[in-house]
Amino acid sequence: QVQLVESGGGLVQAGGSLRLSCAASGAISSIAFKGWYRQAPGKQRELVAFITSGGSTNLLDSVKGRFTISRDNAKNTFYLQMNSLKPEDTAVYYCNVVQAGVGYWGQGTQVTVSS
Repeated sequence: QVQLVESGGGLVQAGGSLRLSCAASGAISSIAFKGWYRQAPGKQRELVAFITSGGSTNLLDSVKGRFTISRDNAKNTFYLQMNSLKPEDTAVYYCNVVQAGVGYWGQGTQVTVSS
């Protein structure tokens, strides 16, 4: 089993930045999929970004150029750097990993962007 603990959410003005962290209970270097999702009130959860074990990344079109996903295998942690935040980025953000076909979720962290 993998346990994930998120941190870094908060309230920020439009144009500001936040960095979310997702710390795993074990090694993440071999985990093929590590991702960040978000869910805004009344909306479905959506995949924002993911990074593979090989370091390949993919981002939602609406966050490209503003968000970056990265990982530090030595710290068993991966990150979502969010710059130029917009009010529409307001959501609860969840980290997720898939290991051996099983998905694990963090507890979620609130990101609120004020206009």
